[in-house]
Amino acid sequence: MHRQRAIRLAWETFLSEGRLVQGPPQAVSESWVRCRSQGVWHRLSEAPRVGEAELFRLKSRNRQLLGVARPTLQRSSHLLSDAASMVLLTDAQGLIIDAAGDRRVVEEGRRNHLEEGGRWNEALIGTNAIGTALTLGRPICIYGAEHFCQDVQRWSCAAAPIHDPGDRALLGIVDISGPADRFHPQSLAFAAALAREIEVSLGHGREAAHALLLLHFVSKRSVWLSDEILVLDHRGTVVHASEEARRRLDAGASLEQDARACIDGAEPESWAENCRRRFPQASLELVRQDGEAIGCLIVLHGRHASTGPRRSNRTAPLKVAPGERSVSFDAIIGDSPAMRAVKERAGRLATLPLPVLIEGETGVGKELFARAIKQARTPDGPFVPLNCGGMARDLVASELFGYVRGAFTGADEKGRPGRIEQADGGVLCLDEIGEMPLDLQAYLLRVLEDGIVYRLGSHEGRTVDFRLVSMTNRDLEAEIEAKRFRRDLFYRIAAVRLRIPALRERGTDVLLLARHFIRNAAERFGRKVPRLTATLEATLLAHPWPGNVRELRNVLEAAVAMAARDDELTEADLPDLPRASVIAARSADASSSNLHAIERAAILAKLDACGGNVTETARQLGIARSTLYLRLAELGLRSSARS
Repeated sequence: MHRQRAIRLAWETFLSEGRLVQGPPQAVSESWVRCRSQGVWHRLSEAPRVGEAELFRLKSRNRQLLGVARPTLQRSSHLLSDAASMVLLTDAQGLIIDAAGDRRVVEEGRRNHLEEGGRWNEALIGTNAIGTALTLGRPICIYGAEHFCQDVQRWSCAAAPIHDPGDRALLGIVDISGPADRFHPQSLAFAAALAREIEVSLGHGREAAHALLLLHFVSKRSVWLSDEILVLDHRGTVVHASEEARRRLDAGASLEQDARACIDGAEPESWAENCRRRFPQASLELVRQDGEAIGCLIVLHGRHASTGPRRSNRTAPLKVAPGERSVSFDAIIGDSPAMRAVKERAGRLATLPLPVLIEGETGVGKELFARAIKQARTPDGPFVPLNCGGMARDLVASELFGYVRGAFTGADEKGRPGRIEQADGGVLCLDEIGEMPLDLQAYLLRVLEDGIVYRLGSHEGRTVDFRLVSMTNRDLEAEIEAKRFRRDLFYRIAAVRLRIPALRERGTDVLLLARHFIRNAAERFGRKVPRLTATLEATLLAHPWPGNVRELRNVLEAAVAMAARDDELTEADLPDLPRASVIAARSADASSSNLHAIERAAILAKLDACGGNVTETARQLGIARSTLYLRLAELGLRSSARS
């Protein structure tokens, strides 16, 4: 208490006479000087507080920091509830975005806006642990009378900065605050430990996100074979960029700065528009994990030479189009009844000169069928894909229809053909067509009916001849009823329809695909091709695979990359799968390679998922109901089933 009285006298002397006396720590004295020069009034009783809408926006902007820090804050709040303290998390400007701890202390903090939405930088509320730690860039504790504003002196606070584990940029502050007369002297060490724990968690999350981004890049490398791809994380950090990409962008060291300016701090929905201004000849694909954008791929489309005009008003087809690669129906892996039926139907309709609508859940392999349809009818023509989802309306329009010089700010000075022109003589593949903006649907319909495309900003039409293959994971008929999709466009694009079965409907195709993905991953990572244990096979068969073939591939590629042994892949090598799949798999004898045990586990899991309904179970396993009844009898499972 004697020290606090001495500091209080030093504070009063500074306010009345403008001079510093001995007593306060140097960092505190320097902060008082800054506060005086910035015109902070010492009788301020509360920090400014933003409104709920702005708080929501800022919390959304810092959602990754919040998501990583919240478990740490919740754990520490149980300790602090007994210590009459609370723990606060702020953004990089000192705005509080989360609070936890002793409920009475949290409630008491509202008086000074020491709560969510409060802005606690020095220029607004004077010397305080949050604002001073931000200014100094290091941990600091501010005790009672060391605060610049009188009413805030009833608090003591300890704060430590949180830095990005990659570039060490300041992300926010973790602060422990409590009544000055009950504040624990170890709070500063605790705050520093919490900040370090959050940084470590951020580092682990960053590594995992970068690995997923690179896996996504590898999976897309063959799709955009003729293009260069930049891989950026959610803060605009360049995870991968080839030398050719850097050369084409003429960027050098500025590439990282430009990428950061496009992405960092912006909502994912704005990334495409921001990147279009910096990289006008590129398209952007968001990469999400559990619905959260973890980064993106920026595709710098290849510079293709034309082969000369075929008609006077017509742009020649591109000899090599973005993502060109050949796929035949025979090359599509799958031997289940469901897959045999869909490949047979696709082979028949591929020869027809009609638009095709390919339907199916995300990740089932719709684009493989689109490429096989192209290969069957126009093997020498280009295959030009465009994802209509995840892009701003203007970007979809410029990508699809192209544009002329000066059509918009940042446009290529020579103009640029759109994907429709590039597909001339081949196949235009529109993925996620159900997400195409409603007004652009009318323009697409006009092109399909007239065979003429107009670039943005131009009144001169270009004749085009292409086959349209559309893909969707939505129920377009329901979208029509909801007035989100044009009925006339639906009839135009869906002359023939092809539904691709979900992986859970394909039975043991799961194991065929698994072995294929494991071989490819082992070759890419320079490892031996491992064998699958019986328990792992049962786990793969039992899992419902909501992400379908794409999920299976990503899981197994990650498993091969991180496997503990070269010769064997086990259940322990897999990323986390739903508990039910693991339990079902373990019902088989893990030490046995008995295929009956594996089959029994898979059928049990599927029966359980279908509520014991044999008809639905048979449909999802891709076998006849009579066949399933026979297998149930052989395996002694009849009592588990119902019709």
